[in-house]
Amino acid sequence: MSKKNISANRSFTYKIVGAISLLFIMFFVAILFGAANTTIKDVWVAMTTNHSSEAVSIIRDIRLPREISAVFVGAALAVSGAVMQGITRNPLADPGLLGLTAGANAMLAITIVFFPTVNYFGTMIACFVGALVGTGMVFSIGAVRKGGLSPFKIVLAGAAVSAFLYAIEQGVGIYFKVSKDVSMWTAGGLIGTTWMQVKTIIPFILLGILIAIMLSRQLTILSLNEEVAIGLGQKLTVIKPALFIVVILLAGTAVALVGNIAFIGLMIPHIARSFVGTDYRYIIPMSAIIGAIFMLFADTIARTINAPYETPIIAVVAISGLPFFLLIIKKGGRAFT
Repeated sequence: MSKKNISANRSFTYKIVGAISLLFIMFFVAILFGAANTTIKDVWVAMTTNHSSEAVSIIRDIRLPREISAVFVGAALAVSGAVMQGITRNPLADPGLLGLTAGANAMLAITIVFFPTVNYFGTMIACFVGALVGTGMVFSIGAVRKGGLSPFKIVLAGAAVSAFLYAIEQGVGIYFKVSKDVSMWTAGGLIGTTWMQVKTIIPFILLGILIAIMLSRQLTILSLNEEVAIGLGQKLTVIKPALFIVVILLAGTAVALVGNIAFIGLMIPHIARSFVGTDYRYIIPMSAIIGAIFMLFADTIARTINAPYETPIIAVVAISGLPFFLLIIKKGGRAFT
């Protein structure tokens, strides 16, 4: 290994350790603060003993599953966005912009109407199917015209398909009079997260992130140019479908739990690149950690800014994400690269 590679690996190690440290701090802050007053001692007792009290029960049964979910959902959305940007070589790519989130939401509405007794695992599978359908529609439409897929075509097709699928979601909700139930799922938020849901989503998200890390070297090559990737012996017929499955797995799981959370998959990979460069072996793990930190921060703000009432987390994310989105457009995708 060259001195340059050793230096790069050492630098990344320092950065990832710093990011993990910040993640632990943010997690502790998220557990400590909320509508109910709790102390550092309450947090310690809740996490290390079997002692029970009102404050400890709030931490153990409400905040802990919620914030653990925030960690994994933030990581899932950020990694799915990073993978999508690498595959499409499009700085504006995001699961929400490419039909995945809209497809998952539409299938969720259909599931609520026709399978009202389905359990949480079944709901998550429905979201996976919807995300797959949305993605398939986007790439089918984008490939229709001569010249094949391009980043510009994919974004346009994604906007059209997302509008169509959101219309299906709204139409199903209005026609079958389940709009309120659908809105509760799709509005975006972690309120009411249970330990059962945490145990259900974690294996899927960990599997998706693990596969993304395993394919990160191939993704780095693919992000440069498909012709270059083929010339270097990359089996794109295997690698690209595998990466799309990762995106669907991560985005579908996140939507099943928190609904439609936009911008995280768009902006977090750009922030990660500003720290670690353009190598996806570094971008993916850094994106996962920064995504988790951001989701914890957004959820903490949503719970505390107007306590005891809860502000929708999607509003907090949008306030942060929209200016970032406009900055990327202004800089032509090079704002943080």
